[in-house]
Amino acid sequence: MRAEQVTDAVAFHGEGPVWWPDGSGLRCVDMLAGDVLTLAADGTVRRVHVGDVAAVVRPRAGGGAVIAVERGFALQDADGAVTTLDPVWTDPGVRMNEGGCDPDGRLWCGSMAYDQTPGAAAMHRLDPDGTVRRVFGDLTVSNGLEWSPDGSLAYFADTATHRIDVLDYDRDAGLTGRRPFVTFGDDGNPDGLTVDADGGVWVALHGAGAVHRYDSSGRLDAVVEVPTPQTTACTLGGPGLDQLYVTTSRQGMSPGDDPLAGAVFRADVGVRGRPVRAFAG
Repeated sequence: MRAEQVTDAVAFHGEGPVWWPDGSGLRCVDMLAGDVLTLAADGTVRRVHVGDVAAVVRPRAGGGAVIAVERGFALQDADGAVTTLDPVWTDPGVRMNEGGCDPDGRLWCGSMAYDQTPGAAAMHRLDPDGTVRRVFGDLTVSNGLEWSPDGSLAYFADTATHRIDVLDYDRDAGLTGRRPFVTFGDDGNPDGLTVDADGGVWVALHGAGAVHRYDSSGRLDAVVEVPTPQTTACTLGGPGLDQLYVTTSRQGMSPGDDPLAGAVFRADVGVRGRPVRAFAG
């Protein structure tokens, strides 16, 4: 399959696409610009600045959004007002990068050092009461995180390991039992990922211009080609949740390089996704 371009190059470093539950369209982040983008069905793009970094955006159960910003989290009310919570750490060399909501309505987000120092990153969890917990460390480039349809498993990519890992999930124990799910070669860079209604894992491969689907056993069974190399993340959206949306980046490119980099792409994949899990706070 080959994805088609659906926007101009709207982002410098596009990431974190999610189909919004109210039908307003696709949201994603221009991460290093600190902006949340909404791509409406009529092709218009609305941009809201939320901080120096906008790493993750997810809906709140009561309306609005929860957003991971450079060193912590922010809450957006239904009227659009944004309140930034206290920073989780002070080190300016580390920022939030990727995450998602668990089946119990808590937001998990992993970090990374700007210079990608090995082991400098960690996974944090924002609970509905505003409490933030550092749940595990020794990470390098935290990327895709999503749960299985039944909520018992989570899939996670620390890109520097060249693997997607699978973990067991329990409300009280959290994420445990981390083990390899798919292992790539040294040039395989798993980035953002999503999980479909059948338990298949779709992962954007940064630098490869492709998204791969792996079935629940870890077998590759679909490839979507994207006509720009820096594919960053993917989600299933559209009215039937059966269209794969892919964000891309132009980070590290010169101004005249690759006019498609930073655009959003879409492919009809014939597999349904799941409604996005919302933050309960």
